[in-house]
Amino acid sequence: MRPHCHIMLTLGFALIALGGGSAMADQVLIDFEGGFDFGAVEARDVTVSSVEADGSRWLRMDSGHAEPWPGITLVAPGGHWDLSAFAYVLLDVRNLGTRRASPTIRIDNPGADGQKHCVQVGIDLGPGEKGTIRADLPTVLVDPATGEPIRFFGMRGWPGNMGRREFDPANVTQVLVFHPQPQEDHSIAIDNLRVAGTPQVTQVPSPFFPMIDEFGQFIHRDWPGKTHSERELAERREAEAQELRDRPGPETWDQWGGWQVGPQLEATGWFRVEKVDGQWWLVDPDGRLFWSHGIDCVHYGSEFTPLDDRENWYQWLPGKDSPLGSFYGTGRGLHGYYAGRDVRTYSFTMGNLVRKYGADWREVFSDVCHRRLRSWGMNTIGNWSDWDLFQQDRTPYVVPVGFGGKMLEGSQGYWGKFRDVFDPSFTEAVRDGMRGAAAVSADDPWCIGYFVDNEIAWGDDTSLAVAALVSPPDQAAKQEFVRDLRAKYGDVAKLNEVWGTDYASWDALLAADEPPSPRRARQDLTAFYTKSAERYFSTVRAAVDELAPHHLYLGCRFAGANELAARAAAKYCHVVSYNLYQRSVADFRLPEGVDAPLIIGEFHFGALDRGMFHTGLVPVESQEARAESYRSYVQGCLRNASFVGCHWFQYFDEPTTGRWLDEENYQIGFVDTADTPYPETIAACRDVGYSLYEYRREVRATRP
Repeated sequence: MRPHCHIMLTLGFALIALGGGSAMADQVLIDFEGGFDFGAVEARDVTVSSVEADGSRWLRMDSGHAEPWPGITLVAPGGHWDLSAFAYVLLDVRNLGTRRASPTIRIDNPGADGQKHCVQVGIDLGPGEKGTIRADLPTVLVDPATGEPIRFFGMRGWPGNMGRREFDPANVTQVLVFHPQPQEDHSIAIDNLRVAGTPQVTQVPSPFFPMIDEFGQFIHRDWPGKTHSERELAERREAEAQELRDRPGPETWDQWGGWQVGPQLEATGWFRVEKVDGQWWLVDPDGRLFWSHGIDCVHYGSEFTPLDDRENWYQWLPGKDSPLGSFYGTGRGLHGYYAGRDVRTYSFTMGNLVRKYGADWREVFSDVCHRRLRSWGMNTIGNWSDWDLFQQDRTPYVVPVGFGGKMLEGSQGYWGKFRDVFDPSFTEAVRDGMRGAAAVSADDPWCIGYFVDNEIAWGDDTSLAVAALVSPPDQAAKQEFVRDLRAKYGDVAKLNEVWGTDYASWDALLAADEPPSPRRARQDLTAFYTKSAERYFSTVRAAVDELAPHHLYLGCRFAGANELAARAAAKYCHVVSYNLYQRSVADFRLPEGVDAPLIIGEFHFGALDRGMFHTGLVPVESQEARAESYRSYVQGCLRNASFVGCHWFQYFDEPTTGRWLDEENYQIGFVDTADTPYPETIAACRDVGYSLYEYRREVRATRP
């Protein structure tokens, strides 16, 4: 999967029952009446002012979008607030702008970084709408036998502390209000930052462990769709088989999933991209309009959860020599409790597939996957999926391509450093990665194209240049940058005059490991950033064109991209890809003057009403809300003339107790870990998918 420094939600969770005293009265932390000093508010790419509404004074935030997180910081008077007597934080918000906005609050302990020591919650507001952000404060589960807090680890959300780790309500130092990675300017007003509610007293069953049953589900709760026996698995298998026979898929689609009754364009035998009547489209091999409606990680349940240090959490694990014992494994953790460790793992999902489909479960499940996608109104197998599923000439697919190469030592990112695109190893590393993918897909008309790389660390529009300057002297990128500067300035004294530096020579600049003033050196920094970005994308495009000339280069799946990176991508990619974990992309746009097709590589929504401990990156209240969010997101994507598709992340829920790589345990699947589809989401997917071509063309026809 991919890094995620995105919005997460903390929700309360009932294990057996909830109790407590009478509700606490609201306590205001900050309002904006009287002598509030608006000029003293710390702001980032935001203009702060006051505005009157509903008989009170609100703080108005007019935000730009040059920064990735434009917002303000409201500091606790006296250094901190003790919120331990309250259940949640509230903030009233109004959208004063003309576009949808997703204002977010982050409640910080010391050391908060967007992942740890904080709680983040967002709200989606249309133009003129108002609402209240509610951020539930984590509770702690206490073992009745010992009176001590129950210790959880190796997962991002857990019972009683959904979605947040290492947060202390008694030591809140500040609250941030911001827009996450906006594409447009926004105007909102906020008022009445307050706390309310009484912390819930959770009655924990004794003993609490084991807490995970033989199917990988939480023991201490029941919910619709939970699997209680192998007999239920068999009954659901038969019921779904009939459903798939009854609803095989849209009648107006051709074999590829293109619009068979729509316009006939040139049939090239391969997927391509074309702008038709002002909208970007994919075109399938038969020359029909194709909009890629897909899902990621369609595989055989190959997400494993760690066992080390917590075997007592699991009610049952198979013997290693038993039929289900083949689904043990090992993995090396990248983030969290298991980071840097090789740990023992197990896949409950694989075990469930054997129980459900029998000894030939791989073949049966593979057939079910293809039939499900078509029946659900989907026509694409997305990234990170199993090669076996690609090679059956049944559903178009995209291919992930990774590669090595020397790293840019001064860079940093969630998944690792950026590559040194000027090092001679870079070009060959890209070609090596493409060779492997092209060997099994370059001549396959079912292959749409290639996502090369994923959510790499593009940073701000000077970051790659700064990273080069702080790297060691033998870094190829640094040497390239210094050559460019030397060619421009000639004498290092002229560089010093512009940058405000005092390098004694060009060799001294090579040896330096401190960056210059980003303001004074900005022109040179951004120029080298652009050169680096274009070197990256042009090198990959050349490899795709050489090794798989029939297929599309689908970009690098930006998790966030500054304008310079986006412009470089649009210059060289057939389609520019983003992973956009937000509530709507209807208004998403590339930088001014850039017109290129776009595709969503990842998005999702999750809720906590089906036994999971974390919502994923965009939280909703229930499965019904998740279904409606799916419908709204995809239809917003269809209304946007630039998008040629969107792919949900992911097919299965993540393991209840977290995956070995990075502890993620999100409720983000179309099916749960026992292979039971979520009916609400499936219904919304069919509703959108069966009519997506007519909907998109109707939107075009009705535009003013």
